[in-house]
Amino acid sequence: MTERVLVIGASTVDIKGLASGPLISSTSNPGQIKFSCGGEARNVADNLARLGLDAKLFSAVGRDGLGHTVLEETAQAGVDMEAMIISPDRHTAAYLAVLDESGALAVSIDDMMVLDLITPQYIFRHRKWFKQAVLVVMDANVGPATMGLVFKLAERYRVPVALNTVSVSLAPRVRPFLSRLHVLAANLSEASAVVGRPLADHTEAMAAAREMVSAGVKVAIITLAENGLCYATPSESGYISAISCDVVDNTGAGAALMAAVLYGLIHQMPAAEAMRLGVSAATLTLKCAETVCKELDLEHLYDQLVI
Repeated sequence: MTERVLVIGASTVDIKGLASGPLISSTSNPGQIKFSCGGEARNVADNLARLGLDAKLFSAVGRDGLGHTVLEETAQAGVDMEAMIISPDRHTAAYLAVLDESGALAVSIDDMMVLDLITPQYIFRHRKWFKQAVLVVMDANVGPATMGLVFKLAERYRVPVALNTVSVSLAPRVRPFLSRLHVLAANLSEASAVVGRPLADHTEAMAAAREMVSAGVKVAIITLAENGLCYATPSESGYISAISCDVVDNTGAGAALMAAVLYGLIHQMPAAEAMRLGVSAATLTLKCAETVCKELDLEHLYDQLVI
């Protein structure tokens, strides 16, 4: 079987401002502004394609210049864009991020109205692709009704589902579906929103990951930024440290980590090895000015793998 992965969720244009020095509020700050294609689902699909998987993206863009750029650049990475919605009535989604001098996110704004077009009806029209998939990946930009249909189709065709929570505001959407998830990835703040209590450190994160597994998640991943990640499965749990590097931009690191972990799991790697592959992918992306590192491939991942 072709290793086809269906990826459902956001495609955006990322506008990122990197401050040259400490950010000062209520005034202009000198720095660099860059544009790139983004969106959690699009980023995951892009990374999966670079790792050699057949990624098919289900998302929406406007019939505008930015949408054309997203379609063209994502297709060039090897992603199947046949099922994309191209709306004449809505503009392409955008993500505006302000990064401090270290590359860490200070504040962001997203404009995602076009993603409302990812409806249950749209997914149902493309249900034939679920029969041929080895995995479905969603981000939490997908609305609850559409999520529900995705899970029903995935269960009908016995396809596992992975989900990235994306943001604190969207993370609670996953609660009703925990028992149906194969993989759940969240950062510490998002995981707090899922379990409904503050999580302060990796010890509490580990407990939360185990709690998610008790609720039915097969592989729970909680990322801890520069402190690595915690993970849990029904048979094991563990901690993987981060790889020290000079951070250029942390946008897209979570999508790279998710894609590499999924690559490992699809290829029957032990969970710990898949997690190390994910940390390696995140590190490559942190060192890159682009949202998706163009040098991401298996050779580069294994070059810096934490043993």
